[in-house]
Amino acid sequence: MKKLYILSLVLSITFGFAQKTNLKKADALFRNFSYTDAAKAYEECLQNIENPTAQTIKNAADSYYFISDGRNALRWYKRLYQIQGNNLTDIYYLRYIQCMKAVMDYDEADKITKEYLNKKGDQKEINRYVAQKKQLDSLTKTKSLYDIRNLDINTGKSDFGATFFQDRIVFSSARDTTKFADKLYNWNNQPFLNLYVAERNPADGGLFNEKLFIPNVMTKYHEATASFDANGKTIYYTSNIVKKNKLVVDQDRINNFQILKGSLVDGKVENPQKIFFDSDDYSVGHPSLSDDGKLLFFASDMSGGYGETDLYMVKIANDGTMSSPQNLGPKINTLGNDLFPFFRNGILYFSSDGHYGLGDLDVYESKLLSDGSFSAPKNLGAPINSNKDDFTFVIDKTGSYGYVSSNRAGGRGDDDIYSFTKGQPVCNQNISGKAIDHKSKALLADVTVIAYDPYNEVLAETKTNFDGKYAVTVPCNKAVRLVASKFNYSDDEKKVATTKINEAEITDVDFELSNYDDLVVKKQGVEKVDVNPIYFDYDKYNITPLAATELDKVVFVMRKFPKIRIKIESHTDSRGKDAYNLKLSDNRAKSTRDYILSQGIDTARIESAIGYGESRPINKCKNGVKCTEAEHLLNRRSDFIIIQK
Repeated sequence: MKKLYILSLVLSITFGFAQKTNLKKADALFRNFSYTDAAKAYEECLQNIENPTAQTIKNAADSYYFISDGRNALRWYKRLYQIQGNNLTDIYYLRYIQCMKAVMDYDEADKITKEYLNKKGDQKEINRYVAQKKQLDSLTKTKSLYDIRNLDINTGKSDFGATFFQDRIVFSSARDTTKFADKLYNWNNQPFLNLYVAERNPADGGLFNEKLFIPNVMTKYHEATASFDANGKTIYYTSNIVKKNKLVVDQDRINNFQILKGSLVDGKVENPQKIFFDSDDYSVGHPSLSDDGKLLFFASDMSGGYGETDLYMVKIANDGTMSSPQNLGPKINTLGNDLFPFFRNGILYFSSDGHYGLGDLDVYESKLLSDGSFSAPKNLGAPINSNKDDFTFVIDKTGSYGYVSSNRAGGRGDDDIYSFTKGQPVCNQNISGKAIDHKSKALLADVTVIAYDPYNEVLAETKTNFDGKYAVTVPCNKAVRLVASKFNYSDDEKKVATTKINEAEITDVDFELSNYDDLVVKKQGVEKVDVNPIYFDYDKYNITPLAATELDKVVFVMRKFPKIRIKIESHTDSRGKDAYNLKLSDNRAKSTRDYILSQGIDTARIESAIGYGESRPINKCKNGVKCTEAEHLLNRRSDFIIIQK
């Protein structure tokens, strides 16, 4: 599709192509954009030139490049690289790399790309390369949403640029060979492009019953790439600049492209007018009008851009007044060719050979943000893209079907139109947070985080990194239960409801895990839940608020460590009658048990709750022994002994 990259046409000069062509004629063919003939001429000349100049090698390579013959172009770009090394200019680095991708030498292309980026030393460009390569690599690991189909309507000539026009499809084609002799585009020796309209088969996206579209304004040169308003009453389309049926040329004898706007009435264009930013000195083309008619996107090689062809936008007021063209900036535009815009549902689709891709033109998408800027372009991946030119992507308002053009292998002709269907994207969201130690608040590494759905099936699993941070990807619109666990630590659990927004971020879902060793005391080989003494009112066994606070610690441990089983032992000091103390302690043991069970702990997890009265003192304070209050207090205790963990 490189014949429309430059969006210009050199006034044709006729050459006799003899059996023996000299370099002068090859150069003349090249200057005349007669690339098919120029490639043959250079090939013949260079057989007899031992040390051709760098410019001659460039011309030979470019001749093949502009007719999309990547393999032959690569031969000459490789020779140029061998001569010039890293002195190669930016644009020739790009073409060399694209030709390697065209023959699927991706490893070598990446190697040369890195060399080029290192030479430039632009960290922003390096970052973009890394991000776009990562994004495209990730696409290759997932099933594509797109299913494409070559159309029967394609011919052996160039067919491309299908776009929506009411319930029909308008496209560009060089299929008209009725006047082949006097309607030949010297770039590729094909007829000039015309606009056609066809019916669409909703079942498979096929096109049929094609006929010339708006024949009343067709010239003998190019008319292509149209766009329409929502009502189908206004058309914007690309055309050679023609006056009185003759090409208008600049001082270099180059005829540029323009965008024409007209009203559609009964299949005819009334009063086609130039757009105010059309110029004889540069080209504008490939218009795309937003659905609401307030934005017009187009491609141009006007001065002040970032590369060979840039994308621009103008705003359109209700009365039709247009703003000055606004370059979409370096996030969208590159040093190469950025063109064929299509804007739908807030997303700009376009083709580029300057962003990281599979080779030559690839299709990208970028969202229009609330501040008027665009998001970083994302490659649509295969099968929309290939190692050849992929362009003029359009999609319907529902986002379920559309068309794309390509000159990939296996097509019917030069450029072919492909229909596609698009499945619904998998909607996922990211949940992230951190895990910390409950007591020390230190960040915890190697904590396992598992996300479960309502049926307890695992949705995702990960571990915290050395910073204690984690992230998991889970489906949209689900109730998600997250469980964090680590050896010798308690589990922690959080519940999160994801929304319907794809790629939304749910942050700060944090966990606190308690270390088992911080919750128990070990004495003489026995492990007990670490609690302060549990006090009861004198001669009582009902749970006081102060006692409940300590018992909640036991409940916490049993909840956090669901395998723990305990037995409860309650003791008194030696004061009072033995039988009375035995009964009082037993009542207190069972009272503490009942409180723990009331907090939702399973009965089976408490083996027993027994009061031992004053029979098991831990010091000398038995009956008849005089002790201090503090010494008696040590015997007045409740133990929560861990018998299983």
